[in-house]
Amino acid sequence: MVGKNCFAIASDRRLGVQLQTIATDFQRISKIHDRLFLGLSGLATDAQNLRLVFRHKLYQLREERDMKPETFANLVSAILYEKRFGPYFYQPVIAGLGDEDKPFICTMDSIGAK
Repeated sequence: MVGKNCFAIASDRRLGVQLQTIATDFQRISKIHDRLFLGLSGLATDAQNLRLVFRHKLYQLREERDMKPETFANLVSAILYEKRFGPYFYQPVIAGLGDEDKPFICTMDSIGAK
């Protein structure tokens, strides 16, 4: 959800296999930095294998600044597209505040198409 100079992202906390609930405290929303969040939708193990928080920290070390939401969306899209012939079963939702507090929200399919 996007508003004037703000955004909201929400999800459930269920982790399940087929019709069986494994846990009810699974964290589906990751804080990348203070102005950027990533929502998980899809297979939990694929979401953990992407290591997107780790990739952002590498960017921070190299560039000495936080990644913009648009740049992060392009990174996620490229990572998903690399595996297009054996795709991750994962559809990310990226929400953040860009320059001048302009809200940004983006979602992708499993091969990285925005």
